[in-house]
Amino acid sequence: MFELAPVDPKTIFLLYFWGNFFTCILIFSYSFSYATSDNRKTLKWYGLGKLLLTVAWIFALLRNIISDFVSINIANSMIFFACCFETIAMLSLIKTNAKKHFNLQIGITVVAIIIFNLATLLEATMNTRVIIGGVGIFAIYLPPTITYFAEKTKSFFKTFYVFCYIGFEVLILIRSIYRYQNPQNQIISTDPLDGLYSISLFMLSLIGIVGFLLLVKEKQDLKIQKLLSDKNQFFSIISHDLRGPLGSAVSLSEILVENIEDYSRDEIKEVSETLHDSNKNIYKLLENLLEWSQMQTGMILFRPQNLELNALIKENIELSKNAALNKNINLVFESTEIIEVEADKNMIDTILRNLLSNAIKFTDKKGEVVVTLTKRKQKVEIAISDNGIGVPDSIKERLFKINRKVMQKGTENETGSGLGLLLCNEFVNIHQGKIWVESEPGKGSTFKFTLPLFTSL
Repeated sequence: MFELAPVDPKTIFLLYFWGNFFTCILIFSYSFSYATSDNRKTLKWYGLGKLLLTVAWIFALLRNIISDFVSINIANSMIFFACCFETIAMLSLIKTNAKKHFNLQIGITVVAIIIFNLATLLEATMNTRVIIGGVGIFAIYLPPTITYFAEKTKSFFKTFYVFCYIGFEVLILIRSIYRYQNPQNQIISTDPLDGLYSISLFMLSLIGIVGFLLLVKEKQDLKIQKLLSDKNQFFSIISHDLRGPLGSAVSLSEILVENIEDYSRDEIKEVSETLHDSNKNIYKLLENLLEWSQMQTGMILFRPQNLELNALIKENIELSKNAALNKNINLVFESTEIIEVEADKNMIDTILRNLLSNAIKFTDKKGEVVVTLTKRKQKVEIAISDNGIGVPDSIKERLFKINRKVMQKGTENETGSGLGLLLCNEFVNIHQGKIWVESEPGKGSTFKFTLPLFTSL
């Protein structure tokens, strides 16, 4: 009858060591050679986790040669942190906005390390330490697994990767329960079941590494596809929206050149004003096109600093006053306190400038545009409201997407490309904020966005 041969614990330690060592080489080589700047950060966390595991296994192999404090406490603390870094990398791949979950992972890791070290100081048995270690690792891997099932967007590689770690967690849990019911005085015993557990865990780890790299590649490919799609839309905007005002400017200038002697002073003034408006539209479109293209190519750097938001809003209201005066629109700023934010000044200027311009554009003469500030926990909410024509429900969802064309003329037939709102969306996302619109046709619109409050140390 078939019997599973026992596996030498030292052999298992060596397997884990060499497996993690070659994984470090693979991850860092891929990071420096092929990865994009976004993926490089994820690979760095994952590679750092594997590097810590490699060092931890060296300490484990040197047990009884080096001090127990290093081979037990420090080695296991490094294993916990390695799992933490790996799950942070895991979260950044399976969740769109995962940064707020990172603190939870670090918190669970710190608690697991404290409990394990306390158990060691209190001279807990080897079996108890093994159980604490297993439960600690299980607890670290549990939140990302739950997060995956809560996510709406799923893919084959994402599912493959996560299910590798579900198997990983199940094995750890089974072993912890088994060791609780059958106490042993070794880290890895010669028990065939313990050997099977170790080999299975090692194989799942290797498969998980393959799944991780495939998921990184998939994410990179999706980003490339999006960039290509956005590029096509970008040229579509240039060919369609730039041709209109340019054609108008050419026609008007041609009329002036050929018939200037036949026109009265008032008629020349009228044509010149129309030509001026057309050139302003061209300039604004080119300005937005330039900023948007720089954003997509990574040429615009994010430089957050402590800013007084009230002063920034007042500056942009002053810059918008001439456009408001032309339509006799009243600009109002309401705030009961001075609010500081941690933000990039140029980006916030662009957001405010575009939203104020849109509010003026879609508000009738003698209307009103109101800017308000409200604190929401650790965020500030900026609202720009008007009593203009409003936004139809049919186009609300398309306002912040480049692949969904939105055309709506202002109250005096002002035109726009929609790039301004795309820029606003990009810049708000960089600040980890949110932008949305609340509107009812015929009753005006309120564009709102959030920014992080400045928190002094």
